[in-house]
Amino acid sequence: MAAQRASIETRIAGEIGAEARQVAAAVALLDGGATVPFVARYRKEATGGLDDVQLRTLETRLAALRDLEARRDTVLRSIREQGQLTDALSGAIEAAATRAQLEDLYLPYRPKRRSRATAARERGLGPLAERILADRTLDPADLARGFLGDDVPDAKAALEGARDIITEQMAETAPLLGALRRHMQANARLRARVVPGQAEAGAKFSDYFDHEERWANAPSHRVLAMLRAEKEGAITLDIEVDAADPAPVKPAEATIAREFAIRTQGGGAADTWLAGVARWAWRNRIQPTLVGELTATMKETADAEAIRVFARNLKDILLAAPAGAKTVMGLDPGIRTGVKVAVVDATGRLVDTATVYPFQPRNDVSGATATLAALAKRHGVALVAIGNGTASRETEKLAADMIAALPGEKPVKVVVSEAGASVYSASEIASKEMPGVDVSLRGAASIARRLQDPLAEIVKVDPKAIGVGQYQHDVDQGALSRALESVVEDAVNAVGVDVNTASPALLAHVSGIGPTLAEAIVAHRDREGPFETRRKLLKVARLGPKAFEQCAGFLRITGGPEPLDASAVHPEAYPVARRIVAATGKDLRTVMGDGATLARLDPARFVGDGFGLPTVRDILAELEKPGRDPRPSFRTASFAEGVNAISDLVLGMMLEGTVTNVAAFGAFVDIGVHQDGLVHVSQLADRFVKDPSAVVKAGEIVRVRVLEVDPKRKRISLSMKTAGAEGAPPREAKGREAPRAPAPDRPKAQGGGAAAPDGAFGAALAEAMKRR
Repeated sequence: MAAQRASIETRIAGEIGAEARQVAAAVALLDGGATVPFVARYRKEATGGLDDVQLRTLETRLAALRDLEARRDTVLRSIREQGQLTDALSGAIEAAATRAQLEDLYLPYRPKRRSRATAARERGLGPLAERILADRTLDPADLARGFLGDDVPDAKAALEGARDIITEQMAETAPLLGALRRHMQANARLRARVVPGQAEAGAKFSDYFDHEERWANAPSHRVLAMLRAEKEGAITLDIEVDAADPAPVKPAEATIAREFAIRTQGGGAADTWLAGVARWAWRNRIQPTLVGELTATMKETADAEAIRVFARNLKDILLAAPAGAKTVMGLDPGIRTGVKVAVVDATGRLVDTATVYPFQPRNDVSGATATLAALAKRHGVALVAIGNGTASRETEKLAADMIAALPGEKPVKVVVSEAGASVYSASEIASKEMPGVDVSLRGAASIARRLQDPLAEIVKVDPKAIGVGQYQHDVDQGALSRALESVVEDAVNAVGVDVNTASPALLAHVSGIGPTLAEAIVAHRDREGPFETRRKLLKVARLGPKAFEQCAGFLRITGGPEPLDASAVHPEAYPVARRIVAATGKDLRTVMGDGATLARLDPARFVGDGFGLPTVRDILAELEKPGRDPRPSFRTASFAEGVNAISDLVLGMMLEGTVTNVAAFGAFVDIGVHQDGLVHVSQLADRFVKDPSAVVKAGEIVRVRVLEVDPKRKRISLSMKTAGAEGAPPREAKGREAPRAPAPDRPKAQGGGAAAPDGAFGAALAEAMKRR
């Protein structure tokens, strides 16, 4: 096992750009119960500074490679128990670097159901197959006559049995399978065709009604679009290899022939017969198996990319700029059922609710405006958060009119994403936080609070309900959940949590805590009052020294007797921090935030007692900006005056908007017309862009130009290239203030999408708009 671990560590080190000793240290810490955020932040000396991205990759690969090693042990044990394990076979199994290679080697020894080859051997045809393979000068038909009997009535039956035996040998020859797999990976093509009679029903997949491309080059979003189209019965999807090769003996068949020394030209009767067996084996046994493998690999790769996109967008949402501790009025737009209104104070506590009916069928605009104005004045509302669903723009206008009529300092209105708000409002968490409050009003409160602090509010919702990915409902849901949970954990711990105000849902994501301890912390806080110091956490039931070690550095206590408790300095490093402070000759509270004084210190002076230079530098940085929030400052965007619907858009118009989602093929931007527009990857910059996330991120405010508008299909194509690059002069739209929260919004309930600059991704785009 030690040798296996060393091998695993070496492989992972190469993959993440580290040394084996760094990986070994990280593995030991993770195996000991440490979390990735804790190791990344507080164990830099041990791991040589591996960051959270490297550690997440390490964690994933460690599990995969350990599974491979476990499978390797199972294979070796099985073959050994059969008495067929040779030194050469054992060496090959030990050297297998992938699951596919390992399974190829195991194939001849795997316990299997009764096969046609087994039946042929039982009928005594094994020697016939052996003689044909051994002596190519003989005629198989003549040999077959010597094996006739009650179970083998004629030469044809004998040769079919021999063919089945040889086919099984071909299909279980590991080097051959490896060569054919590589050939397919390099040359296979995806071929999609419309199912007869399904063109109209499957029109959204029309880009794939007659589509072909290399298997190796197919991007994630197209693969997932085609797989969904196939699942819905709109197209047939095949993986083909050598289909266009004009040679009489296809390359794959020639590969089999070479492995078994079969002459495909100029050979005798045996070679001719064996060439036919190779063709039959390829088409009926080997190719279908490898096509299944390639399909699974293609789906796995596409899933991984889609999950990466979803995780990246979720991270941007969670780390969006918070508006802060301000009183907020949340508006959950609705037409027939009315606009739900909730006011939360600066701490996020629900203080008032109402429902107004400014739209059909009541059309009580004046009553709605009066109610909103009264609530705003009564509670000193500083911000109005408007959900981005159906009737969002109409509700935004209502809020604007109300704000304009208010005297004195006016609130600022902000449109925010309501993705997942309905899921939260019906959840057990919501019922505990707001008992007795109507479900619809809880949604309005959530909209208000996610403007105050997106991270604290959105962690209450299943990440999959946020809807910021591509085809997230089609990917491996277990892998998606694990990836998103990691993103949430990293985001929460990167920001830090005020232990005296955080909800159980937020505390549950802190390193070392989890749902049970989170509930225990809140129960203790409710019973005994706020925690005065981090050390008081040890009084919480079931929160022992190990959990304290993992969580303490990420929990904040402000206003307590220990100033360092409000920082990211871990309690274990307090002695180092105090030595640093003592070296300045000043009081701790005075030094915290005094960058000029701290900059004069040499970090190397404080190395020792188990704390190295990386930790000392982190402590100095934290003392300089104690409890710093890594999230950006709160900003808003401006919408164009008079641009409220897709029909208001004009080609060449310059607009400002908020990036709501970043996919593999481009970025979606909310420009305030109910439909998010698409900036295709080819339109993101004047230079070539391979990965859209390298240019934009969800929540970013950008300026775009309208390239194409398709009102019927509800698609908008946008560009971020230099104005006029496409030859049309840009038209600057007149702006009006319409602040947008940096938290990304998803496409509105009406569906739709953006007009594609080309047709290659149209179906993927339409589906992404509907499914996100």
